[in-house]
Formats: sequence, structure tokens, C-alpha cells
Amino acid sequence: MFDRTNLQVLANHARAAAENMAHTLHRTAHSAFVKETQDFTVMLMDHSGATFAVPMELGATWYPGLSYARGIAMVGDYRPGDVAFTNDPYSGHVATHAPDTHLWKPVFVDGEIVAWTGGHIHNTDMGGAVPASLSRALTEIHQEGIRFPPMKLVKEGVFDEQILRIMSTNVRKPDLNIGDIKALVGALNTGERKIQAMVRKFGKAAFLEGVSALMDHAEAQARDVLRSMPDGTWEFADYADEDSVEANPCRLKLRLTIKGDEAVLDFTGSDPQLGSSLNVPSGGDPRHTMLLVGVYYVLYTLNPKILLNTGLTRPFTCITPRGSVLNPVHPAAVGMRSLTCARLRSVIFGAFSQAVPERLPAAPAGNNCIVNVMTTDERTSRTIIAAVNPVVGGGGGMPHRDGTNGSGADAAYLKNTPIEITETETPVEFVRYGLAQDSGGAGRWRGGLATEMAFRVFAPDSKITARNRDRSFFRPWGVLGGKAAGLSDMVVNPGTERERRLGNIDTAVLQPGDVLEIRSAGGGGRGNPCEREPWRVAQDVRRGYVSLAAAERDYGVAIREGEVDEQATAWLRARQQPATGHFDFGPEREGYEAQWTPAAYDRLNAILDGLPIHWRFFTKTEIFRRMEGRSGPEGVQNAFEAVCERFPELPRPDRTREAAE
Repeated sequence: MFDRTNLQVLANHARAAAENMAHTLHRTAHSAFVKETQDFTVMLMDHSGATFAVPMELGATWYPGLSYARGIAMVGDYRPGDVAFTNDPYSGHVATHAPDTHLWKPVFVDGEIVAWTGGHIHNTDMGGAVPASLSRALTEIHQEGIRFPPMKLVKEGVFDEQILRIMSTNVRKPDLNIGDIKALVGALNTGERKIQAMVRKFGKAAFLEGVSALMDHAEAQARDVLRSMPDGTWEFADYADEDSVEANPCRLKLRLTIKGDEAVLDFTGSDPQLGSSLNVPSGGDPRHTMLLVGVYYVLYTLNPKILLNTGLTRPFTCITPRGSVLNPVHPAAVGMRSLTCARLRSVIFGAFSQAVPERLPAAPAGNNCIVNVMTTDERTSRTIIAAVNPVVGGGGGMPHRDGTNGSGADAAYLKNTPIEITETETPVEFVRYGLAQDSGGAGRWRGGLATEMAFRVFAPDSKITARNRDRSFFRPWGVLGGKAAGLSDMVVNPGTERERRLGNIDTAVLQPGDVLEIRSAGGGGRGNPCEREPWRVAQDVRRGYVSLAAAERDYGVAIREGEVDEQATAWLRARQQPATGHFDFGPEREGYEAQWTPAAYDRLNAILDGLPIHWRFFTKTEIFRRMEGRSGPEGVQNAFEAVCERFPELPRPDRTREAAE
């Protein structure tokens, strides 16, 4: 048996092995998106494919609860030196969109598979309809690039060149793809050696027992966190700005129930699967890692010593109705699932914030915009496609400090690429890259500031994709008297006669000399802004974080010649009206929900749930078109009746019953 000390020794060995894998990949990758932005993962898995160790210093932080079991089972007949892979979101539900190529390798000891090494890299491009493969405008999985179901990429140490040729033929920058994949294979080999060293150190039987104990320990830690919360049920909803291009909001709803050391996350009432690429392909797995990323953040916030592995998922059960945005059916597009996952995390944070309000922050920005450029390098006449930089917003105000500027908590793993590197590898010129004034929500603890970036292109028809753009309408919310944060935006040629605001559009075509400016959302504020010490507000003004006007308007602090005017501040604060209620959503959402009340959404969902899956998104869109001048559940029902009158072929449940009778 492993006692606590020996178990911690094994945990340290396992994490060190994962860190070594991450460093191998980081130092040998080819694309800037992997070697600089660090959109990759590596992990160690037990003999069944459940993750038991991940790195903490490098890479994405979404996958400590990922299980490769279904993907592993679809290949079979593994031999030493084999490496399998997939990027198909609908085959085994390991990959979740086509650019994420997942690889896994068996680790043999005495002819037996004792563990697996695995991970993914985000390929800059996998072909498909748009450069970088991703846009909310895409409507089916076939438009999002070439897909490979689980199969062997390396057989007994030898790459399958035919697979590599097929990939090279179908993607825009094959050298980057193949280079990053081979770097990941090198990382898997590193992990294999480290696992075999652990087996030699502890013995095979003890190693297998210890790996199981690590996951049991993480489960126990997660249950301890849940037991520290009150039993109860809390509901929360949040919105992505659009369910398709220039269309309607996408609503995610959660009913969180905590009882003892278990929790149920019921997403019934979330929108139906969409006719765009915002769907999240969970496959109905009640513990799919993409559904639980927000839970990992909550657990780690409340216990920073918690082990990150699949054991964390055991106390949680997710309910995602088939045919919903969180459990779509083939061939629904899923490329922009990361945008929906950002909103999913906001929903989870909002529910837990009500359960333990004294322990959790306000909403982070909830958008991690990844900007890709496809242009011509006039110096070489070569076509360049590259990730420019992530534009990540601020973190929410914390119970004990301000939100982090420009690094929004749940997207903080994305690293900035130095401007010098980007300008060397990509023919663009940066005009601005910094923090956006007045973008953090006001509060006793201010929300983190947004990031804003502007760059100029030099070649005709330069194509830009800015995936995951959101929060241009629905603000990140404040809590406990704190205010909602500033909105995101994207503008072509700002401040000129040719200025063009793109709202939430995520693609653009630029011409020589055009400048594109992108700003993220900020983080929500926490606590009454009038309880913030005036010297902190004055410091924010000096740093350029808060304007003089916002200091007076939002914080009730008057600053004259750089110093706090105590008398004027007392007068201003005496006239401030403190906020009521747990959340501040901002005027946009308040106005929207005056028409689309919770009861209206309940009626909408009841209607859509009674329809075949392929009719639901269409019917939702048609109901929204007919809601002008209507509101509430009665308005929804009347709009639906108008839809049925226009489309008599709509298979209404009551018509089905009448036909049967």
C-alpha cells in the first residue's frame, strides 16, 4: 500500500515526467502557435487510457480529466513503438475539433501495456473552407478540414508515409503540421522512457497500484471540496452573442445540485444544436472533460494543492440532452467549440458563485480570441499562414485582490508571442498591443483589463480569422455589488474615414495598408466600487487603467492634479446608490431578458424538445424572427403558431398525435 508520503513521491515523479514531455514538445515544435502560444497538451494515462498526470508549467489546462479509452479501443493490436492518432471529433470523442490532433502511445513492460502517453497539438490549419479551418460561419463538420478517425500513425517505430502524404495534400501549411506532429511523437517517447523508469524504481505491481491511488486521492480531494459547500440547487444561464453569423444569442443553462460529496450539472434547457460551428461534441459522456473544465478551475481555486487527474471527474455527473449544443449529432460543425466552452465555464462559475459567494471571483472575460493571418510575404512571394497572437481579456475581481490584467483566468495558459517573433515570421506591423483603459468592471476589487491589439498588413486580399470572438454584446458579469466589464470589439482602420466596425464577425479580408484593431472583454468587478480605497483608484488613474471620468462615475472618487480630493469624494460617494442582487449583467442583458424572460425560454425549449433534431435550430431561428413586439412565454407561443402557419410541413407533436388518432 502507498502511504501519503510515498504517494506524493509518485505524484512528483509523474508530474516531472509530464513536464519533461511538455518541454520536449515546446522546444522541438515548428509552428509559433505550439512553440510560443503553447496550445498543446501532454499527459500520462493508466492502462485504460485515463489521465493520471499533466504538466503545470507548459501547455493548455483543459484536459486533466480526459480519457482516451474510446479512441484506444477503436484501434487495437498495439505493439511496442506504435503511435495512434485522430483529429475526428465524432470518432471516440477524444478530439473535439479538427485542428486538434491527438496522439497516444502504449507503454509496454514485460509484454504488457502498463500505461499510455498522449497529448495533442493544435495545427495552424487542417484544410477546409477557411484558412486556419475555423469560423462560426461553417455549418457542417465536412467544411472544417480533413479528418482522420483513430488509426495507427506510427507502426513499430516507422511513420505511415501514406497518411502523411494525405495530410500534406489537404492542408495549407503541411511543413508546420508534420513538424509539430513529429515533435509530439518525440514528447510521447520521452514520456514512455519516464514511465519505464518509474516502473523500475517502484516495481510494476506497485506502480499500477500507485497510479490507481493517485486518481483515488484526487477524487477524495474533490469530494472534500464539495463537502465544504452547502447542499442545494442553483441555476444560472449565460449567452454567447450569436448562434450563427449575425443571428441570435446562444443560451447555455445550468442547474447545479450539490448533495454531500457529489454534484449534478444538468444542462437541460440549453439551446439545441446549432447551424454553425459553436457545438461542443461531448458524445453524451457524463464526465467529458470539455464539460468539466470550469469545474477544474473551481476545484483548483478552492484547493490549489489538488491533484489534476481523471479522479477529479468522479464526483460529478453532467446531463446533456442529445441534439443540444453541448451534445450535437453528426454532421454538426464543432470547430468553434472553444467559444461555447468559454461561455460554459462562465455558466459553471456563475452557479458555484451562488453556492459559495464568499470564495469565488466575478466573471473573467470569457473570450480567448486567436488571430490567424493568411497573407503574401512580399520579400519572398511566399504565402504565409500563422497565428499572430491571442487576445485574452481580464480576470474577474477576486475575493482578496483585483482581477489579473489581460490574462483572463480560464484562458491564462495561452502565452503571448513576442511581437519581434511575429513580425519576423509574418509580414505584419504591430501598431498597438497593450491594455484597454476602463475595460475592467468597477468594484471593491476591480476586474482585470482587456487586451487590445492592432496591426497593419501589406499584401492584397490578406485573410484574417479571429476565432472565439465573443462578448461584444453580453458583458462579463460582476458580483456582490461589482459592475459588469467592458465589451469586446473589432474595427478595421480605426479613427479614419474608412473605419469599419465588425461587431462579432470573426473573418475579414484586408488590403494593403489596412489596420485591424481587436479588443477583448474585461473581467467583472467584485464588491461595491465605493468601498475601494480612494488611493487605489488614484493609482489606477496614474497607471492609465481607469480614466478620470470613470473614477468619478464608477467609484465616486474625485482626483484633482493627481491627488484625491477628499471632500469631493465624500460628496460623490454619499450620492452613489449601491447595487442590489448577486449579479450585475449590464444594460444589454437586462434589456434582452425583459423580452426573453426565463419563462419565455422555458416555453421555447418545450417547443423545440418536441421536434426532430434537424428541425430545432431552424424553428428557433424562425421564432426569433417573429418575436418583434412580443415577449414572455405567450409571445413565444404566438410566434411558434405563426411559424407553423408559414411552414405547414413542420412536424408539430400535436399534429403527430392527431394523425395517429
